Amino acid sequence: MTEEQNNTPKTEKKSLSLNVVSGKKHRGFGAGSIDLSNVACVMIDNGEAYIDVGAMHAKSKIERGIKFTPNKEDTPNGRQCWIVWVAVDRDEEGSFYAGATACEMLIDSEARRGWKILADHVNRLDYSIKRRFMLDNLGEGDKAALRKLLMEHNAEWWEHSPDELKNALNG
Repeated sequence: MTEEQNNTPKTEKKSLSLNVVSGKKHRGFGAGSIDLSNVACVMIDNGEAYIDVGAMHAKSKIERGIKFTPNKEDTPNGRQCWIVWVAVDRDEEGSFYAGATACEMLIDSEARRGWKILADHVNRLDYSIKRRFMLDNLGEGDKAALRKLLMEHNAEWWEHSPDELKNALNG
């Protein structure tokens, strides 16, 4: 039997993402300028960190149904929440957390109001993709929650990650 007659499908190499967007390459607006396939959206709310796919399009669990304003004073009773953009990369030794940046939001679920600076979120997403770490604005509890999530999600990636990330999250 020749290779042409063999209809066995070839196996594709699996992408090394956190599976937060999809296994497909991003094809939306701006496709080709930045690759969002290896970026995870981590939410930190009330000291708990979790991956939320919807955050990539401002539709995370805590953002749904919230009307956002760029004026912080419009959300006086808002609780502080964070989106952390985490980029994953791979080198000859394996995959690792290559960039991470935190963006602040205020959410008042009861009033269905919120505050965030969209330009800051976009810029920090870009910084994460460019392998930067910007986590100084997180409090100690939030840093601990993020560290715990990253370690539990994939201990090998955490071990292989740059010391800059580990130092930033160790307080």
